[in-house]
Amino acid sequence: MSDETNLTEADTVKDDLAEVQDLLAKHRLVEDVVRRQEGTRHDLVENLVHRQHIGELRALFARLPTVSVALILSALPDEDRLIAWNEIAEERIDDILELLSEEIREDLVGDGHHTSTKVMVNAFELHNGRMRQITVDRPGQLANIKPIWVDLVAPTPRVRDWVGRHFGLELPDPEDLTDLEASARFYIEDNGEIHLHSDFLLDLDTESRNVPVAFILYKDILFSVRTEELPVFRLQRLRARTQPGYVTCGTDVLLDLYAADAEYSADALEDVYADLESAGRHVLNTRMTDEEAGLILADIARQEDLNGRIRRNVLDTRRAVSFLTRAKFLSAQQQEDARQIMRDIESLDGHTSFLFGKINFLMDAVVGFININQNQRINKLTKLSIVFMPINIVAGIGGMSEFSMMTEGVAWPVSYGVLTVTMGIIGWLTYLALRQAEQREIQRKLESTSAALKRPNAPTAKG
Repeated sequence: MSDETNLTEADTVKDDLAEVQDLLAKHRLVEDVVRRQEGTRHDLVENLVHRQHIGELRALFARLPTVSVALILSALPDEDRLIAWNEIAEERIDDILELLSEEIREDLVGDGHHTSTKVMVNAFELHNGRMRQITVDRPGQLANIKPIWVDLVAPTPRVRDWVGRHFGLELPDPEDLTDLEASARFYIEDNGEIHLHSDFLLDLDTESRNVPVAFILYKDILFSVRTEELPVFRLQRLRARTQPGYVTCGTDVLLDLYAADAEYSADALEDVYADLESAGRHVLNTRMTDEEAGLILADIARQEDLNGRIRRNVLDTRRAVSFLTRAKFLSAQQQEDARQIMRDIESLDGHTSFLFGKINFLMDAVVGFININQNQRINKLTKLSIVFMPINIVAGIGGMSEFSMMTEGVAWPVSYGVLTVTMGIIGWLTYLALRQAEQREIQRKLESTSAALKRPNAPTAKG
């Protein structure tokens, strides 16, 4: 049955491919006719026939499954593939790219035939004191701008190649940044390239993680390469676009990114404070169920993980800023900015240390509540076993042959009824005795504690 289904799907894809090829053939035929026409007839042929075939191709792709579209694109020649690619809906592009081979994906996206939301190259140049953002999707655009910052997000190898060739440097693969040794995170090349590999915090509602970012300072231009968008970079772009004179060169942009990273870490710490305060209010309650304790423990564990990532991120930022300071290429104002960033980082260290202590206290308190609940259950089981101990003794007596001999002349309902009532009375009296003894013990402890609190302090000896 599975083989028959696969054959049917394969035949369907072949039929769809044949239909796409037929429409593309008609499209090329119309293009030849259009090139030979002039004036009004040229426009008429183009509008009525040419657009009709393109519309049919676009409608066909719209109703085909994503897998079928990917298979069709893979089977088409390069020229036809580019024509078909332009007729695919924007919202389906990323899903289709995931199914294509690396070579085809680079051919479609890398040369700027179509821009994927997962591959972005943004250049920033100064305009009237403000930083202006320019989206770059083909090599020719770089010749018309003079950027101070070139930002690459999830670039393909071909994109990194043509950007690097234009500026005369080699851009690293963001997927390989985590493989670097710690000693190679900050260094200066012989040609003057300054390389920094830093981690930036990404705190989401569902998870938190550190995202590696590669920086290269070369000829007063900052190049940044990373795998995904980060809030710190969005914040920096917003400030530089709205505040005149906020940055003047690539080094200013780099320092401001590190300053924004420290600020973002501080905001994340405030969220940790708020979540721990909420957990603390639950812990201060006199009663807590095991289910509530489990939820609070899970929340505290998430905050501990986030606090650890913030601490790691702050440490990495301190190392990067310290390297820039020691490199001795910063101006006097930039040196002061770097020192301010270091002061901000120092203030965060105390907060992370305090939070680690608070987290440990809350976890110990929650575990203490769990232990108390377990002790209470064990205490109830112990009381229950003590209550049934005399009952078991009497029941054992009732099962002895001597008891049968002693009650030989008595009807068995009467003898065993009296025995059952006697067992119940003994168990109830035992429960009352244990409860009274427990209450007296609690009262004694309360009285001794109250007396200790009321006792005046002993006078101190005077020398």
